[in-house]
Amino acid sequence: MKLNKTSQKIDNNICKALTIACESSLHEVPGFAWLTHRANYTNFPASLVITCVFELESEIEVMKEQQQDELLRNAILKQLVKVGVVLKNIKQQVHFDSEEACLKYHQGEWPNRLALPKTKQKPNAARRPH
Repeated sequence: MKLNKTSQKIDNNICKALTIACESSLHEVPGFAWLTHRANYTNFPASLVITCVFELESEIEVMKEQQQDELLRNAILKQLVKVGVVLKNIKQQVHFDSEEACLKYHQGEWPNRLALPKTKQKPNAARRPH
């Protein structure tokens, strides 16, 4: 989907911020390989989801045991704030995943694994007959 100019500018700023957070975390968090983001800009920043990718599932477990997930989240948060993006609940918006799990469950197809869920209809929304 093509973004409008405003959304494109926001996305570019997010990319720059996340690149800085990623590069600094590569040396600080063992097993961390890369990160990516996705968002529905009609519901931004609540829809922003950042996925931090490790090689192995066991590396995610070790990272959490050592509380380095907080280090990673804080690095991301710090950079996003610099570009004016404030997340209300970073623990729900930053996810951890692995190359191992993507290969096992999605044959290594990251776009399929990361696809945003379809927008759900609000429970109180009036339904029209077809």
